[in-house]
Amino acid sequence: MKILVINAGSSSLKYQLYDMTNESVLAKGLVERIGMDSSILTHKPTGKEEVTEVSEILEHNTAIRKVIDMLTHEEHGVLKSVSEIDAVGHRVVHGGESFTDSTLITGEVKSEIRRLFDLAPLHNPPAIMGITAAEKNMPNVPHVAAFDTAFHQSMGEKAYLYPIPKVLYKKHHVRRYGAHGTSHFYVSHIAAEYLNKPLEELKIITCHIGNGASLTAVQGGKSVDTSMGLTPLEGLMMGTRSGDIDPAIVTFVMNKEELSFSEVNSMLNKHSGLLAISGNSSDMRDIENGVHEGQPNETLAFEMYEYRLRKYIGAYAAAMDGVDVIVFTAGVGENSSFVREQVCKNLTYLGVEIDPELNSIRSGDPRRISTPNSKVEVLVIPTNEELVIARDTLRIAQENKK
Repeated sequence: MKILVINAGSSSLKYQLYDMTNESVLAKGLVERIGMDSSILTHKPTGKEEVTEVSEILEHNTAIRKVIDMLTHEEHGVLKSVSEIDAVGHRVVHGGESFTDSTLITGEVKSEIRRLFDLAPLHNPPAIMGITAAEKNMPNVPHVAAFDTAFHQSMGEKAYLYPIPKVLYKKHHVRRYGAHGTSHFYVSHIAAEYLNKPLEELKIITCHIGNGASLTAVQGGKSVDTSMGLTPLEGLMMGTRSGDIDPAIVTFVMNKEELSFSEVNSMLNKHSGLLAISGNSSDMRDIENGVHEGQPNETLAFEMYEYRLRKYIGAYAAAMDGVDVIVFTAGVGENSSFVREQVCKNLTYLGVEIDPELNSIRSGDPRRISTPNSKVEVLVIPTNEELVIARDTLRIAQENKK
């Protein structure tokens, strides 16, 4: 069974095609600059040369057609016909309280995703555009939505409710939802497999740190707390997002600077974090270079980032009354040995001890970077959200056939 996984952004569309008989990737790619006359399609068929095509792609429907054309291309394709695609999985960031699992996409499901636009204005609208375009071009196969928030629906009220008037939860569903759920789910399961220990017996802190970043306390295989909240703005300091701040800052700055709601929202989401403190970049690689060169702004940005990340690890160790495993994943977590080193050297009170040589190794496989004497296992696990979506899509498509 062949599954196409789609992750649609406002001006981009990522895709991977899986052969689920062995979970192998047949092809993957990215459409960038959708809405422009110089859009770029990068297509990577397994075992063949990468192909790049520049053309006018003004909307997602055309982007999907281009992807299908490339997947079925006589020279660069991996399929003889689009009819070989058995189901399509779509990444959707916000599922609110409505979805505790991936689900078959219906008219009602799309309506609910639209209703949640306010909670994920940067992510859910593009997801609907991608779903609509894919359904139009592949109408005879099941389409499945996989939600970033679903894994966190296991949190209890003490973790997901905010200490504000409860009527706001009852009327508007204001609560913690979290994000990156497919990643936290995947790496926590891989951690248990790697250590050959029952997931149900482990207390794991998963650190998904990229340009967007979140931590999750996973106890017994379930999310019991997570750092992102009602929206992906809460929690850690990120590339361009502020993370946790005093809520009064919003009204204070709006009044002093005469900013509109949309302007202050843009400030907190797009012009804060590493970018704001360094003044130069939201990319951790640039920040690290600045630290090594002795640049004061980059050094301060890094110190704030590491300090806040370490505080959350400590909080989640307290929340679970201990921690057995800390997992680093995503762009920064997988690739920055410097971030891992600086965080872990300040976790000695937990008994964390990492091996500098193991930490310096770059690999695409799960690996341990802690010493044999460390009381906490520290792992680096490459995330694979697309595979989680493909597995869920296969499961739901097969259930739909019954």
